[in-house]
Amino acid sequence: MNKETIIFGIYPVLEAIKSNKYIDKLFIQKGIESQKIEEIISLSQPNGVSINFVPIEKLDQLSRANHQGIVAIISPIGFSNFENLVEETLSKDKSPLFLVLDQISDVRNFGAIIRTAECTGVDAIIIQKKGGAPVSGDTVKTSAGAIFKVPICKVDHIKDAIFYLKGSGVNVIGATEKASKSLFEVDFKAPTAIVLGSEGKGITKSLFNLLDEQAALPMLGEINSLNVSVACGAFLYEVIRQRR
Repeated sequence: MNKETIIFGIYPVLEAIKSNKYIDKLFIQKGIESQKIEEIISLSQPNGVSINFVPIEKLDQLSRANHQGIVAIISPIGFSNFENLVEETLSKDKSPLFLVLDQISDVRNFGAIIRTAECTGVDAIIIQKKGGAPVSGDTVKTSAGAIFKVPICKVDHIKDAIFYLKGSGVNVIGATEKASKSLFEVDFKAPTAIVLGSEGKGITKSLFNLLDEQAALPMLGEINSLNVSVACGAFLYEVIRQRR
């Protein structure tokens, strides 16, 4: 992790929050008792910060200095309000396109997906507050700066985001090798959200019943899956092909 993206110690973290720095994740020592840390938590929760209670060994890995039981990961960007952004996008005179990332954990994949999303006109990327790759300096680098051009929304649960998108008239399509239908058989002209699962497990099982459709890429070789960022590119360019 880039040293420039982390701060540690109770007062530096508190001052960063009060100075409106964008905090992506907080790592707090399990069982620690501190009024100042309680204040940090209360100030962070309304801003959608991911708060993780971890063993002290995890904090020692993040910072070899005297962290005082708390380490914060600074985000280089601000995050958009999910519901407001969806409504604003739907009000425009174009068919919207959203990406929903279900626990993408590799920073390089995350950055590559953002870069492709910007190149293909994605209106917003939706991620979960906990469990995914951090928005860090490495993300910025891999995205080639595209992260500053594509709105990113953080939600408590991907499931709730999918419910909201469906209720707003958006077709939610899962990109999965388990699908019997090819992506070339899916109509992407309507308002669409494409769900991409994690590198190891794919789309979370509990989300499958919420999807309007599932689609797969044709695989002609012996390896039965693609890197998630590569698959993302194939899906997004099929959307462009259909909409042009």
